[in-house]
Parts: sequence; C-alpha cells; structure tokens
Amino acid sequence: MHAHHALVLNLHQPPGNLEQLLSEQAWEAKEILFALDRMPRSLWGQEDLARVHLSLSGTLLETLSNPEFQARVYGIVDCGKLLWFLQNQRLFEVLGTGYYHPVLPLLPAADRPEHLRRWQDIARHLFWRSRFEGFWPPEMGFAMELIPLLRRFGYRYVLVDSEHIEPVDTMSWQELRYRPHIARYGDDEIIVVVRDRELSDAQESGMDVDWFVNEVAERTRWCDFPPLVTTATDGENGGWFRNVTEGANYWSAFYLPLLERIRAGDAELRPTFIHDYLNTYGARGEVRVATGAWNTGWHHGTGFTQWTGSATQREVIARYGDVSARLHQWLEQLEDAGTPELLELPLPESLEPRLEDAHWHLLRAETSCNIFWGEAWCDRADADLDRAEGVLNQLDADLMRKPSSPSSPSSKARD
Repeated sequence: MHAHHALVLNLHQPPGNLEQLLSEQAWEAKEILFALDRMPRSLWGQEDLARVHLSLSGTLLETLSNPEFQARVYGIVDCGKLLWFLQNQRLFEVLGTGYYHPVLPLLPAADRPEHLRRWQDIARHLFWRSRFEGFWPPEMGFAMELIPLLRRFGYRYVLVDSEHIEPVDTMSWQELRYRPHIARYGDDEIIVVVRDRELSDAQESGMDVDWFVNEVAERTRWCDFPPLVTTATDGENGGWFRNVTEGANYWSAFYLPLLERIRAGDAELRPTFIHDYLNTYGARGEVRVATGAWNTGWHHGTGFTQWTGSATQREVIARYGDVSARLHQWLEQLEDAGTPELLELPLPESLEPRLEDAHWHLLRAETSCNIFWGEAWCDRADADLDRAEGVLNQLDADLMRKPSSPSSPSSKARD
C-alpha cells in the first residue's frame, strides 16, 4: 500500500507590495515573480503524476491580472500566460481562500462573508470555473465557528494544522494525522484535511528526496488504511522556493526528482488531489479543531500570538470591530432603502458608492500582514481604517444636516 501525497502551496502578496518592491527592491520582486512562473514551467509534461494545490489570495490575483502591472513586468514574467497556465486542472487544484488574506477568527463575524465572496468573484473570472471544493484558511487560522460559513459558500473540505486536531473518539496517531475527518458545528459539518506540521517544516526549509520518501514510509508504516499525507507551506517565500539556480530550488532539486523516483517504482508514494482521494476513500471519524493558526517563524500558532502579541496589534483588531459595526449599520440602512417604509430617515446622496469605498478600505485593513510584522505595518491598517471612518463620519454629518434627521444610524445605536 502506498501513501498519497497532497502538496499545498500558499501564495500571497499584500496589496501594492509587488509594485513597491519593483521600485525599491527590484531583485526581490523578480525572485517572487520567477517563483510563481517556475511552478507551471517546471511541471509541463508531468501531468501523469504531478498534483499541486494552490491557494492564491485575492490581492495577488488582483495584481497579476492588472493590465498596468502586466505591462510593467512584461519581459520579466508574462502574467497573462502565468494565469492561463495555472488553469491546467490536470496539474493544479485551486483552493478557495479570503480575498485580503485575513486571519478570519480575528475578524468581526459580519466581515468574513465578504472576504470569501470577493475571492470567489475574481477566482471564477480568472480560472473559468464555478466551484472550488477546498478551502485554505489564510495563515491556517481556523475556528470551529467558521464551519457554517464555509459550507454556505460551497466548500467540501478545509485544511487545518495537525497541532490543533482533537479526536472525539479514540484514534491512533496515524489515523488522526493521515486520514480526513468530519468536524461539526451546530447542524453543519465539513471534511477536515490535516496538514502534517513537521513534514511541512521540512518542505519549507529544504529537504532531500531520499529523506522525504523514507520519512513518509516510517510515519505511515502502521496505517491499515490508505494514508493521505498533506504538506503545506508558502510557495514563493524563502530561498528554497525563490532560488533561480537549476538544481537548487524546490522544483528542480526535490519535486521533479521525486516524480522520477515514483515512475521508477522506487517510492511507495503517489501525488494526489485531495478531492480525488475523498472521492475514492472518503472521510472517517469525528474531530474537534482547537482555535489556532499554523506555525510561522518561532511562533507556535496557538492563540494567534503572531497577530495579537502587542498592545498596538490588539488596538488595531479592536478598531476592526468598531469600524465594522458602524459600517454594517449603514449597510443595513442601504438594504432597507429597497423598502422605503422601513426607513426612519432620508438617506444621504450617493450612499452606495461611498459605502463601497469605506467597505473595501475596511477589508483591506484586515490583511493579516498588517498586524503580523510586530507593529511595523500596523500603520497600514490604521490608514485604511482612518479612510473608512472618514467616509462614515461624513455620512453621519450629511445625515445630521437633513431637516428631518435628528440622528444617524450609528449615533442612534450608541444612544
């Protein structure tokens, strides 16, 4: 019996980051673009065996599909062709995620659906498909309360980190880590696919084919079921993925030699798409998933310490809640405008585009990177939140100036 290997790569660049790097650190920007472009080029002709799951954030897709950016980097990477190559469903399975790459459990619940909806809108357009079966939680930040939301958006399974899995019934270590399970929250359930943290750490830093094949064999030796071994890391960060030297990066030094070993019959390992494994073997056993994220640097991922460790980071998260509450009060008023008898007050002019402006600034502020680098990027979140608050403050002022308007939605709620 051979093990099935699901390779997952997370690809994300914060809004405007590639553009800024091109101006200030051009070689780093080129390394990132080359790493993205290297994926499909390395796998041409490998459709018989190669299987790669990709999570691409909405902000990265927005940048790669922007005509101005495409023209700027033409001659470095052809972004149009790159996006076309990634549509090859024999090689790549695209996973759903959040548009602005937010740590979803840290956001106000009211903001989470829009991150998912906006990502699906751009991904359906760029990848010419209506359904995405799997979900990659940005930063692998997961909480059980997300299950109903993911099911509402049509996701069949979600990836979670092995350190946060807790069996409901008795399971062996191998069963818990190398078999998909069911997680339930209220009346909703979803399939949970477990990322092997230690093997993923090796994938991120660089590993030898012989070591990987032997390690997987040892870890799955006592499985009495077809094991699913899932490794997940960033796919364009770190020297292992960015190295431009042939024979010294992930694809040329590891993945292609691994495929050669498999073809030669020297490895009891088979690359697989997760949906193919589920269609054949299904999921078994119920688990709970403790709230947490994946490990980054020296952070374990428990308690979201990477994003909540300082007072400034926590203040930004608190502002998310404050601005979101005000915005959604106005959005409810806009929805009521379709039923005039529900409106207590006449609404300001041009309400919809002004709320949309505030909304996308709030969502962009919620990018995980803004509060990941300690406090270095917190000012980016504050700038977007200031812009959103400015729009809402102006709407409050416009409403107060109307003769029949004694208060605004936000002030009425505070009263």
